Amino acid sequence: MMNLLSLEQGINRISDGLGKFAAVLFLLMLLNVFYDVSARYLFNSVSIGMQELEWHLFAAMFMLGIPFALRAGSHVRVDIIYDRLSRNRRAWIDILCTLFLLFPFTLLVAWYGIGFAYEAYQIGEGSPDPGGLPQRWVIRSVITIAMVFNFISGIGLLLHSINILRGHHQDEVYVPPQH
Repeated sequence: MMNLLSLEQGINRISDGLGKFAAVLFLLMLLNVFYDVSARYLFNSVSIGMQELEWHLFAAMFMLGIPFALRAGSHVRVDIIYDRLSRNRRAWIDILCTLFLLFPFTLLVAWYGIGFAYEAYQIGEGSPDPGGLPQRWVIRSVITIAMVFNFISGIGLLLHSINILRGHHQDEVYVPPQH
């Protein structure tokens, strides 16, 4: 049977991979914005599709980057209180918040996101603007995909907290993977 530390490390690799993927999406968004601005001001050419692609890339980057932020401890919380607590108390807070806040939220949003994307697929929803992007179900499906990965990253956070309580982590500082 796989031990909890190995399982945590496996989930962390998934979260780290999503962080890298979000970074690639950021670079693509940056290139898209550069192209869009250059085309607008140098050639007086406006593309609604490119503007919408910026929004889609930003949304995907943000939503798929959250699991990495959760893994790295960069997510939002009240650090002024949290940082003053002992390591074990922080672990208990992370366990309780993961079980009672993160998991229900991600499951609820993922569940409703499926119908949201499926409805867009069924009706063939596209941009209402001329020249906009078709197939809006693609970006809508990212909501569910991101929530599933957030749930998985939450399992990693839960395991990390349990491993802290079991004495398997000497530090809580995020250490990026070595290449």
